[in-house]
Order: sequence, then C-alpha cells, then structure tokens
Amino acid sequence: MKSNKVLAAGLFGAALAVSAPAAFAQAKSAADTGWYVGGSIGQSKTDCESAPGFSCDDKDTAYKIFGGYQINRNFGAELGYTDLGKVTASGGGLSVESKATAWDLVGVGAFPLSNQFSIYGKLGFYSGEVKVSSNVAGGSGKKTTTDLTYGAGVQYNFMRNLGARLEWQRYASAKQPDTTVTAEDKSDIDVLSLGIVYKF
Repeated sequence: MKSNKVLAAGLFGAALAVSAPAAFAQAKSAADTGWYVGGSIGQSKTDCESAPGFSCDDKDTAYKIFGGYQINRNFGAELGYTDLGKVTASGGGLSVESKATAWDLVGVGAFPLSNQFSIYGKLGFYSGEVKVSSNVAGGSGKKTTTDLTYGAGVQYNFMRNLGARLEWQRYASAKQPDTTVTAEDKSDIDVLSLGIVYKF
C-alpha cells in the first residue's frame, strides 16, 4: 500500500513537472499577444532649405495616436495618425507656412532584452498631406504623398499592460505644394517622441 502511494506521488510529481512549464509558456504567450493603443508627443524636424535672405524654422511640436495588434512576442502591426507640426520660412516681408499630417500602417519587429525592456524597429507606408499658406496671392496649396515610413525605438513596460516608448520615426519624401512662392519639392520629416502604450 505504501509503495502504491509513493508511486502515485511520484507520478503526480512527474506530471506536474511536465505540465507546469507548458502552462507557464501558454500564459506567457497569451500575455505577449493582443490589442493595444497609445499616444505620444515630441518634436518634428523637416528638411528646409531657405533661399538667400530667408530664415527657416524647421522644428515644431508633433503628436501621435496609434493602435495595433501584437501577433506574438516579436511581431506586431500598427496604425497611427500623426500631426507633424509646421515649418515657417520668412524674409523680406514674405512668410510661408507649411503644415503636415500623416496616417501610417507599419509592421513592428521587437527584440526583448528582458521581461520589461525591449528594442524595436518599424517599417511600412504612410499617406500624408502637406498644406502651404502664404501672405502673398497664389502662395497657398496642398499636396498628398504615399511613401515609406520607418523608425526605431525602445519600450519599457512598467507592468503587463502599461509601458512607455522613446521613438524616432521618419516620413520619407513628403511632397511640398507647387505654388507661386515655393517650387514643388520633397522633404524628409523626422519625429522624436515619448509615448505611453496600454495593452488590453
């Protein structure tokens, strides 16, 4: 009878040893997937080459709202909207202001360095609009662009469903409107931001 109890206890212990890691892996896998939302704020910088006699203010505040789905620990997909701020060029009584916004859809590849800290990269496409206004006649217009966007960042998770991001992202070759005061051109727009991520 005693040997049967020892055998039963041994079998139970063996079953627990086999099933526990699997249960832990399943729970961890579930924690690594799911929907998330977030927002960020930072600074944008736009390529701006001013003509002689003109000055160019190429930095402004940018903000972003986004949402996505984490497919697994290493891969996710994200949709976002960004207000890229404005650029102002002035000189000789002439002032030109350019404002940009963008929607982007990207894939996110992450490399966890620990349970709380990870680095990641982003690659995808954006659809953006640049609007130009000026204090002279014929100096206004708008232009849309669909092109590549990419970036990189770090994420620190305070808890399972709340984290913070520090991120750089580039919106490549944003087209500028062709007006009487600006020839059509393309500018890269970079955004450095700090954000919060909430996972459901």
